[in-house]
This record gives sequence, C-alpha cells and structure tokens, in this order.
Amino acid sequence: MRTLLTDYQSHECAIRHIRDQVFVVEQAVSREEEFDDRDPLCTHALVYSSDLAVATGRIDLERGGKVGRVAVLASYRRQGVGTLVMQALEQHALIQGHSRIWFHAQTRATAFYQVLGYRPCSEEFMEANIPHVRMEKML
Repeated sequence: MRTLLTDYQSHECAIRHIRDQVFVVEQAVSREEEFDDRDPLCTHALVYSSDLAVATGRIDLERGGKVGRVAVLASYRRQGVGTLVMQALEQHALIQGHSRIWFHAQTRATAFYQVLGYRPCSEEFMEANIPHVRMEKML
C-alpha cells in the first residue's frame, strides 16, 4: 500500500470513483450532496494497492482542519487502509501548523476513530440522512 497527498484536480477520477462507490451506491447519499464546492480547496489523501486507488479522504485547512469524505472500498476494509488515510491527513495538518483536526463521523464508525485517538464532542445529529457525531483530536 502507498499513500499519496494530492489536490482534487490531479486525481479527480480516482477520488470520485471511491466516493461514488462508498457514499452514493452503498449509503444512498445524493451525488449533489457528496461532491461539493470544497473539493478543489482541500488536500486529498489516496491510498493505492498496486495501481488501484482503494481509499480516500480530504482535509479542509481553511475550515480549521476539517476532515471529510473518508471512504474505503468495501473489499479493502478492516485492513488498516482507513488508518493510512487518517495518518496522512494528520501529518499534513501538523506540517501546515494545525494543532487539532475535527470531523463529522458516522456514528457506526466512532469506535474506529476512537482507537486512533479521536473523541466525540457533540450529541448525535443527522447529516445526509445518516447519524453522525462531531469528533476531534489534538495533534
């Protein structure tokens, strides 16, 4: 596995493919909601297995280090790939001078994020018709 930090324009096809599979197909999030105007402003992480992009996530430094759109193709889950995405985004935030990052996590994924050192800091709320909670981590 290798991890790449990139801009949206350079790897749009790979990023869109993963997020389309995970969010639009599996979780029934509308494409209009999934692909927003923040993508070109964010730094994106891509994890590759050989030449296949299998996971992605983004960090919006202009919004205080907000992580989002973390997605791993179904056949690559539970293999540490999501951890690679988060580690790359954390490292990027640190290099850019951020001392914390935060995001809205799907409640079913909070245990994964807690293992990585994130803590919930809100009540549950709905986003894209999916239960979420705000989580953050001091870097």
